[in-house]
Amino acid sequence: MATSHVERIELDGLTCWRVRHADAELLIAQQGAQLLSYQRDNQPPLIWLSEQAAYQRGQSVRGGVPVCWPWFGDLQRNPAAVQAMHRQPTQAPAHGLVRGIDWQLRGIDSQDDGVNLEFTYNSTEQALPDWPHAAELSLRIRLDSHLNLDLCSRNLGTTALAISQALHSYFAVSDIRQVHVEGLEGCRYIETLENWQTRQQSGPLGFQGETDRIYLETPAHMSILDPAWQRRILLRSSGSGSAVLWNPWIAKAQRLSQFADTAWQRMLCIEHANVLDDTLLLAPGSQHTLSVSLWSEPVLN
Repeated sequence: MATSHVERIELDGLTCWRVRHADAELLIAQQGAQLLSYQRDNQPPLIWLSEQAAYQRGQSVRGGVPVCWPWFGDLQRNPAAVQAMHRQPTQAPAHGLVRGIDWQLRGIDSQDDGVNLEFTYNSTEQALPDWPHAAELSLRIRLDSHLNLDLCSRNLGTTALAISQALHSYFAVSDIRQVHVEGLEGCRYIETLENWQTRQQSGPLGFQGETDRIYLETPAHMSILDPAWQRRILLRSSGSGSAVLWNPWIAKAQRLSQFADTAWQRMLCIEHANVLDDTLLLAPGSQHTLSVSLWSEPVLN
């Protein structure tokens, strides 16, 4: 019978929750409902957390799985309907408004087959700056043999709500130059580093330089093949038709906060998202759930 344990801890200024089930451990910050790390005993981490991570109020921690909502990236790069939700889109911070605020821990349910936690944020109880809309956001986290994340957005208002969003997942890899992403073959993508040109993926995706791509009409399954660690990280998603793949490489890594100069070698972001043509328009009273499950399997060389 698997055992489970949940412990509240303080990391500098942040309240966090350490969750164990069987041979797996999670660390979750109440600020932003940000999952910080995920690892199984005697294995490399699956979710990457920066060695220079800072646990400060009002600031997202580098690594883990930040929640980007009610928009992703630069608001002015979002569709007009998403921009119109904000009073001052030219002054809006990147990646939305919920990463640096505390969510409410609604419940912890520990069972033999897994542990469930639910965090919620309600804009009618704590208004978001320059975003005058009524919505409730919840992140359900389940740890069993997999890690399962469900991000649910519900429109509490009387008019339609336009949002973009992402689960900005940082994955741990042995060496970004040696890994490949499988499952994107044939997908169209936006090459943001080349004037936002539209291109098509041919074969598995490898990495030889800075990467910042928005993949469109993405499949429900993809994976990260990591030969040096003899594993494949498998990703299964629903409610998401787009994904952002990002690695800063050498030069940009030196300009990032909470990021060692060499950290680009050890991480890869695959951000399941609803962006560009995949953004959401929620009717009053409706809701949408973006779900991601991940786990690893051994691969023999």
